Amino acid sequence: MNLELAGAAATAVWLGILTSISPCPLATNIAAVSFISRRIERPWHVILSAGAYSFGRAFAYMGVAAVVVTGLLSIPGVSQFLQRYMNKLLGPLLVLAGMYLLDLIRVGISTSAGSEELRQKAAGGGPVGAALLGALFALSFCPVSAALFFGSLIPLSLEHGSRLLLPVIFGIGTALPVAILAIVGASGTKALSTVFKRVGAVEIWVRRATGAVFLAVGIYLSVRFVFLA
Repeated sequence: MNLELAGAAATAVWLGILTSISPCPLATNIAAVSFISRRIERPWHVILSAGAYSFGRAFAYMGVAAVVVTGLLSIPGVSQFLQRYMNKLLGPLLVLAGMYLLDLIRVGISTSAGSEELRQKAAGGGPVGAALLGALFALSFCPVSAALFFGSLIPLSLEHGSRLLLPVIFGIGTALPVAILAIVGASGTKALSTVFKRVGAVEIWVRRATGAVFLAVGIYLSVRFVFLA
């Protein structure tokens, strides 16, 4: 793995972590782990189910990213266009993503995957149900997670022609915070509530810092490949 791809991999895992601790996904992760933790007398079951939930989320993100990237790179006209203009497009896309993370622009659009009845069945289905629940929650994109996923990960994967590696790394990143929540959840809901408050407070500053970096890099790439090209 060369340095450029290693940097892209580090960015992908960071985007995954940030996606997982963003307000809407974090709330669903807390709710899911809290539900799973109801069997507190069996900590191993909590960790197993939470692991399955994490896998479900990661697999869903990986699947969507891999399909989108593979589809775009497999269409000759689109592939040639991206190879020629990706550097020009990446800068403005990062600027938009950075502005959104900094709350300079707002988009009130979100999606929801699966009916409430299906989610209830998944929640009570043991590890298999937990994995399905994780996938359903992952596909319920909130504005911030959508901006990070479609506005940052997809362009990054396209730039490096990565159909699988970067989406897989991103998926692993989304699973890491949930794994930590599972371990905390196994020790009790009070500890989980404390972690939720602390992570929620830190997330704001982490998101702003990431947004500032995206904005700065986006402006640099725009100046270099758009205005000075």
